[in-house]
Amino acid sequence: MFYILIIIVYIFERKKIERPSRLNGLRHLAPLVPNLEACERFYVDVLGMQLLHRANENLVYLTCGNDNLSLGRAYAESHGVALVDHYGFIVDSVEELDAWYQYLKAQGVTLLDRPFDHGDGARSFHLLDPAGNKVQPLYHPAISGQRFSPART
Repeated sequence: MFYILIIIVYIFERKKIERPSRLNGLRHLAPLVPNLEACERFYVDVLGMQLLHRANENLVYLTCGNDNLSLGRAYAESHGVALVDHYGFIVDSVEELDAWYQYLKAQGVTLLDRPFDHGDGARSFHLLDPAGNKVQPLYHPAISGQRFSPART
């Protein structure tokens, strides 16, 4: 009986925190590539993306101006199967990112880490969706706060 009471309290408590304002778009993808240098040249030289930040020899961030492509070095052969490490939803501010963390924690979502700062001014954390995909709520000063056409309902 005691455990049932705890579960009931948990269900009601986790719904008390309201969801922060809506996410501002899926504008961050993080594919894993076995040939990082060739992929960077392709996206920059062929497609015209710009280098946003080189984190280290295994990770580079590119942009078209309103997005963020994070190319990470894959250490295993993909055998033609596309590998994506995670995808990221942009939020408008550091405060909003932290509010999302508290909200998702209260909802019982599987959180993989706490909000942390990146070397380029970004801040993020990671979680798992019900299918086990890694999702990254992300504040990034280069693309957060941009507005595009409103979603159609």
